Amino acid sequence: MNPLVSLFFVLLVVAQLSSISSYPADDHHQYDDDDDDESPESWKGATPLTIPTISENLPYGDFLSFAHYHRSCPDLEGIINTKLKQWLKQDYSIAASLMRLHFHDCSVRGCDASILLNHEGISCADILTAATRDATVMVGGPYWMIPYGRKDGRVSIAKETEMVPMGHENITALVEFFQSQGLNVLDLVVLSGAHTIGRSSCASLQYRLFNFTGKYGYSDPSIDEKYLNFLKRKCRWGSDYVDLDATTPKTFDTSYYSNLQRKMGLLSTDQLLYSDSRTSPLVTALAHQPAVFYHQFGVSMAKLGNVQVLTSQDEGEIRTNCNFVNSY
Repeated sequence: MNPLVSLFFVLLVVAQLSSISSYPADDHHQYDDDDDDESPESWKGATPLTIPTISENLPYGDFLSFAHYHRSCPDLEGIINTKLKQWLKQDYSIAASLMRLHFHDCSVRGCDASILLNHEGISCADILTAATRDATVMVGGPYWMIPYGRKDGRVSIAKETEMVPMGHENITALVEFFQSQGLNVLDLVVLSGAHTIGRSSCASLQYRLFNFTGKYGYSDPSIDEKYLNFLKRKCRWGSDYVDLDATTPKTFDTSYYSNLQRKMGLLSTDQLLYSDSRTSPLVTALAHQPAVFYHQFGVSMAKLGNVQVLTSQDEGEIRTNCNFVNSY
């Protein structure tokens, strides 16, 4: 079966994502702040923070290889890249959805495509990992090398998806979750920067606007007043969607971090990154050092793609249909 078919099924799942998704922007309802242009003069005194990055010799699994498909499917990356370009032209939101799907997959039983539970010979986990990388590049993000050879998981338990952060956790819970995946605080802050594109359902944040701490009519005081008024107008209905990045929702940049400094984080887990002493210095550094964010995002995504990978036949399989485990 052509790997193109597998990619088609992966993207069908992407199109069904709903919790924090990325629907086409409604230009008539984007946040508009006449005072949102922050002059460089306002942060000239910021102390540059040199963020450490991990070695590029990442500890890949014993059976992952950059040459894994060189004989069986030498055009794999080209096929995925070509198909993804076609899909992105039709629906730009696929990029953000792929990032989220990849994060969820790697967070539940490792990067084994268990969240998809379609190509004989090429794993769904490898296709999803490569498609996410290519989509990131196509929206202006960094490129990173991907070793292949992941096996697909044989188990997918719906309840386990509840373990993935959903935007209501505190920083301690987020740090502990990332550490459980072999990731650190830097990875947490950097990968949160994926919210530079994409959208969220209003249902996931209405409690911040209308029922904060269970008190009807109360709003989260950590939200900028003007931004709060915009969100209240935009999110009267939970079925609506709003941009995760209020200022440059279709651009892969560091505005996400600048927004946090201005109390304009859409999700509470976003805004808390700037109020917690463990993460605030990193937010400040990334807001003012785009090149550092760009490089480190690729490094952290490479680490994410190596979380608990399955590499042996005893651990996993290569599915013939990404939505189902193989029947023998």
